[in-house]
Order: sequence, then structure tokens, then C-alpha cells
Amino acid sequence: MTQTRLAIIIYVIGILIGAFFFDLWGAEINVIKGLAAMFWTALLLIAILFADKEKDN
Repeated sequence: MTQTRLAIIIYVIGILIGAFFFDLWGAEINVIKGLAAMFWTALLLIAILFADKEKDN
């Protein structure tokens, strides 16, 4: 299993946990929930960047 695929699987699991347990996409909207989702996506992009950089070496 490649590091990129592993990062994506962890991201999807985190999104599902956020959706079902922390109600990130619920009716109550606030800035913290939006920032948490953006932070999680930023971590995915950083993980993919490092996985691709390591693959090239």
C-alpha cells in the first residue's frame, strides 16, 4: 500500500468520524467546525505532498 493511498484512507476515516460523531455538517454552523474541516484537508494535502516527494527520491 502506497503512502498516498494510506493518507487518503486516513483522511476518509477522519471525515466520517467528523460527520457522524462530531456533527461537522450538522444544522448548527460555526467557524470552529469549518476551520477544523479545512485543517483536516490541509493535513491531507501536506501528507500527499510529502508522500510524492519521498516517492520521487
